[in-house]
Amino acid sequence: MRQSFAILLIVLTASLATGEEYWNQFRGSRGNGQSASASLPINWSETENVAWKTAIDGKAWSSPVVWGDQIWMTNATPDGKRLSAVCVDGSSGKIIRDVTVFEIAEPMFCIDYNSYASPTPVIEEGRLWVHYGSAGTACLDTATGEITWSRQDLPCDHLRAAGSSPIIFRDLLYLTFDGADYQYIAALDKKTGKTVWKTDRTIDYGTDNGDLKKAYSTPTVFEHAGRLQLLSPASVASESYDPLTGELLWTVYHGGFNAAARPLYSHGKVFINLQRGLCLLAVRPDGRGDVTKTHIEWDTKHSTPTRPSQLIIGDHLYMVNDKGIVSCVDIKTGKASWTERMGSSHSGSPIASDGRIYFVAEDGKMRVIAADPKEFRILAENQLDGGCMASPGAIENALVVRTKTHLYRIEN
Repeated sequence: MRQSFAILLIVLTASLATGEEYWNQFRGSRGNGQSASASLPINWSETENVAWKTAIDGKAWSSPVVWGDQIWMTNATPDGKRLSAVCVDGSSGKIIRDVTVFEIAEPMFCIDYNSYASPTPVIEEGRLWVHYGSAGTACLDTATGEITWSRQDLPCDHLRAAGSSPIIFRDLLYLTFDGADYQYIAALDKKTGKTVWKTDRTIDYGTDNGDLKKAYSTPTVFEHAGRLQLLSPASVASESYDPLTGELLWTVYHGGFNAAARPLYSHGKVFINLQRGLCLLAVRPDGRGDVTKTHIEWDTKHSTPTRPSQLIIGDHLYMVNDKGIVSCVDIKTGKASWTERMGSSHSGSPIASDGRIYFVAEDGKMRVIAADPKEFRILAENQLDGGCMASPGAIENALVVRTKTHLYRIEN
């Protein structure tokens, strides 16, 4: 019995050390929108199943991240002159810290649909990394709120404000800059902030129009056939790099622009989504060089999204497009099993838990459906005030939802 308990303790400790139990980055610990929670609530409202509700000032579309009992998110004033990081106690909903990270005298232009703090931060034990595009990147001590390092020397004209979230892998922090003027990936030492490698895009965009070069995607690190890869979608094409050196491995041209969805790796393929072009495509990631004519398994334009990322559950891919049309796609063929109009505009990405999918809409409608490839079934339709631009997260068996005005903990 003691030996079994010791083994269990080791497994749990290792799991916590990797952040497996925590929603520590954009789209969760695996970056794919999957939550290990088995008892997330199905029904809620402003008066039902809300453990707490905390007002968050400012205007920011970044999603909350969780480590232990701390919930962190980036924030900004509507004019972009104060960029900050907010920490909320997961148990009480009390704001623990509100740290000014950068003060910007002359912020770049931001369209009303975006915000000056849209990239989601990434967190691990003792450290939080926040990113506001070319306005700055910083590392904070989560125990004290002190800034341990910061950078404001990575140039990029985002044209309509930033949207790409940082991720970490081993000792590296990856930043994506796809602007109107510069397009590149930078890997920083996560402990010191020093540049380890920086690789410029080699994409032939076929235009001098910077508006068609910008993108907002977040990369994904995966291993395929023993080769580590960092896949980073961009306008016109997506590129795969060696995450440790920045060496370009392969490129796939798909057309389109404004890539925002985080790519997925499953069943030996990568799934890439963007606005226009091939829209959604499945690619074998075992190539070298330009793999456009050799490694695309299938593509579809059928009700694909511009902003929300997708989910893969079993042998099917689930997605909601910007107009609220939900689809279930067979990942082997790219053919839709079903497509239904759910309604409402969507920007935030759905998450999945225990056979259910959770959607958050811009008008505050929050629907739960069954992850069923045979039929579309709505299990619940809920409503919160304020509306959602951010994607939800999870803490223990509770949903963490950021609306335009508040942060909620929702649980049975």
